[in-house]
Amino acid sequence: MHELANESFEMKGHKQAGTFANNGPTLSIIIPTFNEAGVINQTLDSLMELPGLEVLIVDGGSFDQTTDLVRERGVTLIRSERGRGAQMHAGAVAAQGDVFWFLHADTRISASSTEKITHALRDPQVVAGNFDLRFDGDRWPAWFLTGFYRQMRKFGLWYGDSALFVRREAYQRAGGFQPYPIFEDLDLSRRLRRIGRIVNLQDVVTTSSRRFEGRSFILTFARWIILQVLFWIGVHPLKLARLYAPIRSSSSETAK
Repeated sequence: MHELANESFEMKGHKQAGTFANNGPTLSIIIPTFNEAGVINQTLDSLMELPGLEVLIVDGGSFDQTTDLVRERGVTLIRSERGRGAQMHAGAVAAQGDVFWFLHADTRISASSTEKITHALRDPQVVAGNFDLRFDGDRWPAWFLTGFYRQMRKFGLWYGDSALFVRREAYQRAGGFQPYPIFEDLDLSRRLRRIGRIVNLQDVVTTSSRRFEGRSFILTFARWIILQVLFWIGVHPLKLARLYAPIRSSSSETAK
């Protein structure tokens, strides 16, 4: 069971769930946060431009100004145990939309993203999807990762950074996000594939490359690859989390 504590369900400036646009599925955007004061306003600004969305911020115990900023915006704020898997599941439990759209706090979407989701879900065989991912920054690691992620998508591998959307019914059938500290996205995608089709949309979302800054990119990337291999051969994410700790950024990054 996932512990859920709802602090506020006020949605000032937003339409309440159930009054979304009539020409497509109702969308609930779920964003896990942990010490995201530096980026959360920019993310919310981009979402304010898209009418008719339910936005839920699920905080894992931030001790910076994240929750104060969210309250000031009048966006739904939910308290949860820390960890992306647990936080995103807590958001799904509270969400009222037909489709759950999971975004990271530092992910920026395009104005056409909701239209792309609506179009993709017209196919009843499609249960979920994700977007083309671009890392910001003008250094070579950002360029490399952008190209690398695009190649991985060709093999059916995608990550939470790429703005996963999933039908409510499919999410529930698959069992939802597990409270894993790492690879909760790969775990869910594996279960979703068993019940339907996952589409890779060409629309681009942009995410921060901050987790790779201020450290040796080659060493960080090598450790990340090793963790991927260990996951796919069956090592449990709870064990992998102990190895993941050295490559996590400081408290400025959302917990994973």
